[in-house]
Amino acid sequence: MEQPDLTEHFLELVRRTSTDLRSDVEEALRRARDQEEPGSAARAALDTILKNIELARQKSTPICQDTGTPIFYVYYPTGWSTLKLRQQIRQAVAEATRRAYLRPNAVDSLTGRNTGDNLGDAFPYIHFEEWEEDYLKVDLMLKGGGCENVGAQYKLPDTRLKADRDLEGVRKVVLDAVHKAQGKGCAPGIIGVAIGGDRTTSYIRSKEQFFRPLDDENPNPDLAAMEKRLTEQANSLGIGPMGFGGRTTVLGVKVSALHRLPASYFVTASYMCWADRRRTLTYRDGQVEIR
Repeated sequence: MEQPDLTEHFLELVRRTSTDLRSDVEEALRRARDQEEPGSAARAALDTILKNIELARQKSTPICQDTGTPIFYVYYPTGWSTLKLRQQIRQAVAEATRRAYLRPNAVDSLTGRNTGDNLGDAFPYIHFEEWEEDYLKVDLMLKGGGCENVGAQYKLPDTRLKADRDLEGVRKVVLDAVHKAQGKGCAPGIIGVAIGGDRTTSYIRSKEQFFRPLDDENPNPDLAAMEKRLTEQANSLGIGPMGFGGRTTVLGVKVSALHRLPASYFVTASYMCWADRRRTLTYRDGQVEIR
């Protein structure tokens, strides 16, 4: 397969991700709005969120002023050049910033200087993986800073929470993370959970859960039951949209498990705000699709 220049299509992927929320997330927010009491602060917050989503789509403007860290997962056929793909993605990100689909977010940690084009060291973050398929797939997530700040990692056993190295212990620490976040992660959010791994792989896997559709079902029955239970119990905390109180604190919880060293048992709970911005581009037989 001849490798094409997909820069313009990557630019459109960024635009769609930043300005047009996926339907499963919007529908979940509408269901949440309908569950809140008329006249309540929770319902008013969700009405405002839904109006914002409509305006962003109509005007092709960012859904949130914090357009986040662009995180790309690139699955490419054998023989493709990752160097070319990286160059095209970075060009698209810089152009998207120039067109205001993205806010300039790449800040040098030592000098405090903003690069102005969202290009920096490991910014955007691009993960490459060669696979056996004969087409290209690129997943993009925009991960906001506010929700990133309220993610948490635990090391079990946790004597403070009486959480042992089992699924009950996992349940306790995840609910603790949601409770501590309150409304600061721009609730209602989505919680991505990774059990096991080392500190780094646990954080990575927890964020990868945000690529999953809200209405999918975990193939592991124990984890599927855990996701349902955690969603119900998190929503019983009464934190509600933006921390105003209410029935919807999370839109969903997604859980994955990794192998680990015997000495370590990490549980990572990453938080995604209500603006769960994710899209997928595929290039197959000369045709591009963004969904």
